[in-house]
Amino acid sequence: MNRTSSPGRNCALSFLLGFVALQVLAEEAERPNIILIFVDDLGYGDLGCYGNEVIKTPNLDRMAKEGQRWTSFYASGSTCVPSRTGLMSGRHPGLLKNEPLKNDRGALMPAMLKQAGYSTAMFGKWHLAGYPDEFSNATMHPLNCGFDSHLGTPGSNDAPGPPVQTLKAFDNATSETWKIPLYQGRELLEHPADQSLFTKRYTEHAVDFIKSASEKESPFFLYLAHNMPHVPIFPSEKFNGVSKGGIYGDVVEEIDWSVGEVMHAVAQAGIDEETLIVFTSDNGPWTVFGPRHAGTAKPLRGEKSTSWEGGFRVPGIFRWPGMIKPAEVDGIAANLDLYATFAQLGGVAEMPADKPGWMSLDLTPTLLEGKPSPRKQWLFGRDVFRSGQYKIHLSTRYPTNPETRKKSPTIKHETPLLFDLLEDLGELNNVAAAHPEIVKRLLKEMNAVKNMSQN
Repeated sequence: MNRTSSPGRNCALSFLLGFVALQVLAEEAERPNIILIFVDDLGYGDLGCYGNEVIKTPNLDRMAKEGQRWTSFYASGSTCVPSRTGLMSGRHPGLLKNEPLKNDRGALMPAMLKQAGYSTAMFGKWHLAGYPDEFSNATMHPLNCGFDSHLGTPGSNDAPGPPVQTLKAFDNATSETWKIPLYQGRELLEHPADQSLFTKRYTEHAVDFIKSASEKESPFFLYLAHNMPHVPIFPSEKFNGVSKGGIYGDVVEEIDWSVGEVMHAVAQAGIDEETLIVFTSDNGPWTVFGPRHAGTAKPLRGEKSTSWEGGFRVPGIFRWPGMIKPAEVDGIAANLDLYATFAQLGGVAEMPADKPGWMSLDLTPTLLEGKPSPRKQWLFGRDVFRSGQYKIHLSTRYPTNPETRKKSPTIKHETPLLFDLLEDLGELNNVAAAHPEIVKRLLKEMNAVKNMSQN
């Protein structure tokens, strides 16, 4: 029996379909473009908005003024690879057990966002594939991990380096003495690459990607991972000698220029209010290489490769006009929390919470509603731990030797050191003897975190 739809039924159906379509469009519009700017070895005190009075960073200062500036934002590790491991997986790099990232590339941040409908691009340093002889065929190549396009280096810009890597080798650094390969996708473009052009080239590719991706209906994820200011440092000709902070200041001010170019490209594309921009560093500064080559973590103690605050605590700036209200946030967060945060913003329902080491927390209630940060604790490596204002060290280690590049031995403490970060941000006054009950509590909490994240 054939049935003919009535005009009223057709109108109702059309209205319903139109309403559903509007809902879909609304949900799509609420999913922001995400730009993650990740720099290498930038110190907590290297930016104007974090107290630096010599290096000029007007674009990052503007980002901080127009968004949220976090004062207790941590890297996942105090060196390059662990930090990127946590960032890309949402998992603590010290608690992975026997589940390396290569076993589940589809669960990494770019793959997660790509599966959610984002177009994805990565320009800069990857450092999750090691230094294979053939980076183009590496299992963990960026194109195997969710990125649609890629330009950059396999790892840091100091490897491979000259046979003798003394401070003089950094003073006299050239692209010929530090022969770093540059890849576009799987193709080797240059070897050695001109390191003075890294920041400029990555920025130009980022701007082009923003322009083209903004013309599509789907949102995009851009990962801009600068090699600088990791030693050896190279500013471009335009920025050479412009900073009162010396050559290191030149490099940081060029990164600030890059941030300005990215924000300008977003504004020019008309997507400023649809785009979240996040800026942070992979770990603290490599201060042992001196003020010519490295930054500062002031007022924090320590630097890269240590578990003092200066090794882990880094700038964390979030900007999303119309959505993030300007604020200074003192709550704790870590770069691995960006995974759950981006998943929430991208409409991803399921996350790899069953993986060993998973501890990513969604920061959107703080970012969008001004609520306190959900993170109250942080595990530095495996035997340094913070809970609220207190921090214990079961061991400590001093920085890498700048002449030999060898790591210093780890010093174990029979009684953990205890610091009150609220009263003693520089970790100079060990108060363990006065507060044994706090040491005991933090040890219990630390063990619970380790056990929970490995179940």
